[in-house]
Amino acid sequence: MSDPLAVIAELPGVPEAVTDARKAVDRLYGHRVLRRKSPEVSARSALRGARASAALDGVDVPLEAIPEVTDPVVQGALRVSAELGRLGPTWRAAPRQVLARLHTLAAAGLTEHLGRPRGAAEAPDLLGLGAAPGPEETVARVDGLVELVTGTSKAPALVLAAIVHAELAVLRPFGSADGVVARAAERLTLVEFGLDPKSLAAVELGHLELGAAYPESLKAYLSGTPDGVAVWVRHCASAVTLGVREATAICEAMQRG
Repeated sequence: MSDPLAVIAELPGVPEAVTDARKAVDRLYGHRVLRRKSPEVSARSALRGARASAALDGVDVPLEAIPEVTDPVVQGALRVSAELGRLGPTWRAAPRQVLARLHTLAAAGLTEHLGRPRGAAEAPDLLGLGAAPGPEETVARVDGLVELVTGTSKAPALVLAAIVHAELAVLRPFGSADGVVARAAERLTLVEFGLDPKSLAAVELGHLELGAAYPESLKAYLSGTPDGVAVWVRHCASAVTLGVREATAICEAMQRG
C-alpha cells in the first residue's frame, strides 16, 4: 500500500472530523489578538498542554501551582513543551533523533536510560491498554512510523499526528514517560505539517477533557480494524477542536486585559 495514511483519511467519519477541526483552527487564526501576541498565546497554550499531559500520566496539579511543583513528571512535561519549538525542523528529517531528545527531557528523574529504546519486554501501562509489544516488534513499528513522518503522504496533518500519537502511546518504546512523548510528538506534527503552525491549540488539554474516551479510543485503535482506527482519528480531531477552544479562551482573556 503506497499511502496508508491516505486510506485512513477516508475511513468513515474521518474526512468530516478533519474538516471540522481544520475550520476550528482557521477561525482561531483569525482572532485579532494573534496579530501581535501569537507568541504569548502559544506560550500559555504550551503551559496548559504540559499540565494536561502530566495529568494524563497521573500527576494532576492546578495550573497556578505549576511553578512550584517539583514532581518529575510535571517537570518533564514542562521541559518537553519548552523545547518543541526548536525541534520542528529536525522532526521531518530525523524523527528518531527528536524522539530520543523528547524522552531525555520527559524522563529525567524517572529513569537513567534517557533517550534509549527499552530492552525489557514489559512497560508501564498507565492507560490500561494491556501489555506493550516486545522490543523487536516495537523497533519494527517505530521504523514504520519514521517512514510515515519522513514520507510524502498527501493525507491531512491531523491524520499523521493521530497515528504518530497512537503508535508511540501503544508501543511505549522507551518504557518511561512514553505518554508525554507521544502527546508532544502529536503536537509537533500538527505544527510542522501545517495544521497549527503557531502551536496555539492545546491538544493535550483536549485529550484530558475527553476523559475516558482517550484510553478507550486508543484501545479501539489497538483493535487494528478500520472502524477502530477511525474512532481514534475522530477522537484526535475532537481533541484539536477542544484545544482550539482553550486557545480562543486565552485570546479572549488577553483581549479583555
